[in-house]
Amino acid sequence: MRHARRRVVRRVTRLAAVGGLLLGGAMVTTAVASEPSAPVIGVPFTAPPATGEGTDLVSRLGNARTAGSWIDSAGRPVVAVTDEKAAAEVKRAGAQAKMVRHSMSDLKSAAATLRSAPRVAGTSWALDYKSNQVVVRGDSTVSASDWSRMTEVAEGIGSFVRMERTAGTFTTRLNGAQPILSTAGRCSAGFNVTDGKSDFILTAGHCGPDGSVWFADDRGRQQVGTSLRGSFPGDDYSLVKYDGGRAGNGADVVAVGDGKGVRITGVADAEVGQKIFRSGSTSGLRQGEVTALNATVNYPEGTVTGLIETNVCAEPGDSGGPMFADGIAIGLTSGGSGDCKAGGTTFFQPVTKALTELGVKLIVAKSSGGTGAAPAPSASPGAASPGSSAPITGTDVSTLLSRLTDPRNVGPGMLVIAGSLVALVATRWIRAEQDRKAYRQYYSATWG
Repeated sequence: MRHARRRVVRRVTRLAAVGGLLLGGAMVTTAVASEPSAPVIGVPFTAPPATGEGTDLVSRLGNARTAGSWIDSAGRPVVAVTDEKAAAEVKRAGAQAKMVRHSMSDLKSAAATLRSAPRVAGTSWALDYKSNQVVVRGDSTVSASDWSRMTEVAEGIGSFVRMERTAGTFTTRLNGAQPILSTAGRCSAGFNVTDGKSDFILTAGHCGPDGSVWFADDRGRQQVGTSLRGSFPGDDYSLVKYDGGRAGNGADVVAVGDGKGVRITGVADAEVGQKIFRSGSTSGLRQGEVTALNATVNYPEGTVTGLIETNVCAEPGDSGGPMFADGIAIGLTSGGSGDCKAGGTTFFQPVTKALTELGVKLIVAKSSGGTGAAPAPSASPGAASPGSSAPITGTDVSTLLSRLTDPRNVGPGMLVIAGSLVALVATRWIRAEQDRKAYRQYYSATWG
């Protein structure tokens, strides 16, 4: 067994040299036991969420008659409406209707007014469909005078703009704890994508400007890829092109810790109230809920709009990691406040927009129906079904941990990839066993 482990470590090292490793949230591409059939290429919006009925109703009824939708605690869609006729249509469609005073047009107009005001770093706002309000938050860096000025703007809009102060600071670069760095910063990666000719890693745009080089070793000799076609601020996404051109086997898998991985089967937009999970190179798998959409965050580096707001926690190095639910890709970690001890607010770049703007497609697992929706369990012994868990193999955990966390090995090449291996391959770096159990309980039908 000991000799077998040594052979495995040598194999992983050799694969890293040719760009066969993923950064951050995605797992090592060759690290899936009993490899399933080759992944297929998905398309943007390939799989709407199972609870997308509320979103469809909002789209059909229009912004003047609705004010968003969400999922209640029982998993049922709820649609905010502004008139009785719209309420009746929602009920006929089998969803719940909630009468509200302000329409989606009102909420978006308020957000536009806030956006046109002088920018204040450390503030954010998002559309809270459940309360029918626009919630403005200011972190600890916002001065009393700036907060007073923002409050005056909010009062000029109307009483449906709610002002809140929040602890901590809104930041994109969640760096600090670990001495594992890149040429541009320490981050995690989201999902593997392709343009049909080459494969890429989709991650956060703030992780590094175009031209940032990524390595797999601690001396900067084994280059994995180069950042290109990023957008930040404004949006927060970028591509890292594999030097070898291909992501390799297992490119459709995201690690969830404890030697498990979730196969990604499709991509969809988030819904308020949706239970989500995210994985990152520091805090591993964490669970939470989508609390608001169309969020704007004024980071110190610039303003990002159209984000997904959640109550899932994040810590140093988690930026760029994937957010998903039941095998469906939803977002990329952009930034936030707090940590996984005290909690906090975390914002995500929607994957759907990134795919559309970049002209790439998600690399997904094959599903029985071909749509990327939650499939039936796989009939192949030892292989995980799409959206389910699969064992992570192909590395000696203790050897990698001791090497990657040794400060003497820190160099320009000890970047996101190293951080991802520590957190996504080594189970002791995934500190949330309860969150893995939650994923298994919530998505028991697709857990292998």
